[in-house]
Amino acid sequence: MLCSRKMFNFFFRKDVRKILKRKDSDAGERGKALEDLRASLYNELRTSEGAKRQQQRVCGPTVALSFNFLVAVGIILMNKLVLGRVGFNYPIFLTFIHYSLSWFLMAILNAFSLLPASPPSKSTPFSSLLALGTVMSVSTGLANVSLKYNSVGFYQMAKIAVTPTIVLAEFVFFRKKVSFQKVLALAVVCVGVAVATVTDLQFHFFGACVALAWIIPSAVNKILWSNLQQQENWTALALMWKTTPITLFFLVTLMPWLDPPGFLSFNWNFTNTTAIILSAVFGFLLQWSGALALGATSATTHVVLGQFKTCVILLGGFILFGSNPGSTSLCGAIIALAGMSVYTYLNLVNPKHLPNKSSPIKAPFSLAKSKLSKENGICDENCGAESV
Repeated sequence: MLCSRKMFNFFFRKDVRKILKRKDSDAGERGKALEDLRASLYNELRTSEGAKRQQQRVCGPTVALSFNFLVAVGIILMNKLVLGRVGFNYPIFLTFIHYSLSWFLMAILNAFSLLPASPPSKSTPFSSLLALGTVMSVSTGLANVSLKYNSVGFYQMAKIAVTPTIVLAEFVFFRKKVSFQKVLALAVVCVGVAVATVTDLQFHFFGACVALAWIIPSAVNKILWSNLQQQENWTALALMWKTTPITLFFLVTLMPWLDPPGFLSFNWNFTNTTAIILSAVFGFLLQWSGALALGATSATTHVVLGQFKTCVILLGGFILFGSNPGSTSLCGAIIALAGMSVYTYLNLVNPKHLPNKSSPIKAPFSLAKSKLSKENGICDENCGAESV
């Protein structure tokens, strides 16, 4: 009894009550700081500026280009399988299936509030989104038509013309200049790819016309994707969500002109349907990874990545599988890789930093983070100025 009375008196001493009150106050402040950080992080993810910053943190240039490289190799082989061995001779309808599945997957993300927020409608005019959706449908549709009628080598050869088209278009419309060293490196890349693919130039006359018509829409498509993301705070998924319905509409208008009739009479068995669905999944991943790469780098770098993919496939088949593309193609691939290495080195030596737009959300986010850091005895760059 005496022991319990002493304990009771101890806990009600004035100094002990102060210590307990101070601990409760510290716990309350820390909990409030955590709530502020959680609220700031939520706001960071639910605005276009915050979503853009999150995309830049998670998916930098290296990750975006690697992701796009792997998917691009897969979809070219998959589409060639679908259009060739499976016998699905409807390239525009195949593109329509790709974008339909993409829209369906993004609708699921939107239903669960996982789709990044879009910038305010006033910041980007609808004409820009309409132009992007239009050229995207024309570019992707013509690319699949070209793959149907031409060999992969001729398809890659047509891509060479996209590089100077992008450089010229960006100079004419945006006054964007490319250094003389980069122009020489790009010229070496183009010559190397041309030499590497010269032995695989099987093409159809109609397919050659389609490949030529595809060059300008492809260049404009890459330029618009890059500029809208880098200047208007668009993320890849948010821009895809806004432009996919426009693309689907224009693909429907292209079907009667470029697709033969009778796609409903196609043999929709399990094997063929599975191959087409897998191709559509690759299509969604290609569109997403391509948008990420264009947002993280530039239109010209994205084209150089596509040409790098061609050379890697050619050299990889020779080294790993013993294929013999010929000494001319191998020399061309090595020349192209050398040009790409110089182009990459020039970009690393003279990086072009994009101006970051200020955001009203950044201040409270940093403040809450700084408060937590101080309470835990950790001082970051925000509280470093206050320390003595």
